[in-house]
Amino acid sequence: MKALVYHGPGKKAWEEKPKPVIKESTDAIIKILKTTICGTDLHIMKGDVPSVKDGRIIGHEGVGIIDEAGNAVTNFKKGDHVLISCITSCGKCEYCKKVMYSHCEKGGWILGNEIDGTQAEYVRIPFADNSLYHIPVDADEEALVMLSDILPTAFECGVLNGQVKPGDVIAIIGAGPIGLAVLITAQFYTPAEIIMIDIDDNRLQVAKTFGANQAINSSNENVLEKVMSFTNSKGVDVAIEAVGIPETFELCEKIIGAGGHIANVGVHGKSVNLYLETLWSKNITITTRLVDTATTSMLLKTVSSKKINPAKLITHHFALNDIINAYDTFQNAAKEKSLKVILTNN
Repeated sequence: MKALVYHGPGKKAWEEKPKPVIKESTDAIIKILKTTICGTDLHIMKGDVPSVKDGRIIGHEGVGIIDEAGNAVTNFKKGDHVLISCITSCGKCEYCKKVMYSHCEKGGWILGNEIDGTQAEYVRIPFADNSLYHIPVDADEEALVMLSDILPTAFECGVLNGQVKPGDVIAIIGAGPIGLAVLITAQFYTPAEIIMIDIDDNRLQVAKTFGANQAINSSNENVLEKVMSFTNSKGVDVAIEAVGIPETFELCEKIIGAGGHIANVGVHGKSVNLYLETLWSKNITITTRLVDTATTSMLLKTVSSKKINPAKLITHHFALNDIINAYDTFQNAAKEKSLKVILTNN
């Protein structure tokens, strides 16, 4: 089969790899129908995720058809149409029983990280009964690709960890796909005002069409002054970091109000400054999290009932074998006006 293979920072290739086989009775082999590229994959390509080694097939999102199922798989069978979770869960360990699937002792985020991932024609999914979801008949397959990772990540790490409440003023730093997914799911809780902050005018304009009340371009506007003018100098109730660089996390520290929550969503490859000299007395809560995908079933129902439409995050389509060009488009988001790309395995 063909797959996208990581060969160290800045190096990737679309090349021939062996088709995966069943290794454990709980495995399933999935023929990929559609997959996508995640911001985390760009962090991998920069060398920010050292657990990813040379030769790894990357990718952790997608939908497909079960090509083969191990004899211990009971919820799925050959031919089933399935959504792949970015998180692998054994369902039995101490962490799984705490609904902390991201820390599963035999799984967690291993797809496209510690084991071969989904940017390939086929992928092996361990613990298939706990790591796949049936796709409803007539569901929008492309929309459901967004449920592999970005929608539950945004909702769990950003909205739930940030404890967004009705009437809150929230700021989302980063109007990329994850930040926009935070924007979509934050509206479950009817915040009073949503401020989107980014350096890309196109993405800020998109954010306004998705429900943002205010948009600030941090490359040419004074974010702190703007936020304080919007909040009567109090700062925001919730600041959600959705980029993964020091500047954006430190911006959250500057704009958060007393009693506020800073929810980190971004993948960080460098240290950030923690300004405790100003935060120690402000009753601030700072949270970090790797998505557990504990809310995927709920989000699947919400998307299937058309209460939200994550397909509007998709801007570009490519054939799977054109994935190198897809990466170029995704990486050059400002120039290409790209959000999420869909890769189809024809």
